[in-house]
Amino acid sequence: MSEPASWLVAHRHLLPPTGDALDVACGRGRNAIWLAEQGLRTLAIDRDPEAVASVNQAARPKFMLHAEVLDLESGSPFPFVDAFDVIVVVHYLHRPLFPSLLAALRPGGLLVYETYTRAQAARGKPTNPAFLLEPGELLRLVQPLRAISHREGEYEGGSVASVVARRD
Repeated sequence: MSEPASWLVAHRHLLPPTGDALDVACGRGRNAIWLAEQGLRTLAIDRDPEAVASVNQAARPKFMLHAEVLDLESGSPFPFVDAFDVIVVVHYLHRPLFPSLLAALRPGGLLVYETYTRAQAARGKPTNPAFLLEPGELLRLVQPLRAISHREGEYEGGSVASVVARRD
């Protein structure tokens, strides 16, 4: 299992000691497992059944971790409202999902988001503009959340935009 996203780990101090977390487009679950290790009841979602099965196999009995198959781009409504204290999204971008992500946060909840910018296309994958943020776009997408920490540029070998934002 690979390490959780450094942006998430660097902001551990902002996470609540208990509560409910969602890892969106979880892949093999590196961030979901880490969230569960921190004591958060964690739901991991991904459209890949094999990835979801891998997360569920990695879940230890002491962890409160469960993964489910959910295709966020299918047009089905996002099934969560005021449900999570923490939502984590790393290296995934589907712009129409942002209003649903913001609505899924409980008051006081944190959104931890990091994904690639347009500059990444010159470095390698991804290159599709649909999956790459414009300069300053991530801060606009998370409004009206209050940005606590953000960055945009070259980090850890990629061109990314990152934000930790709170729902007031």
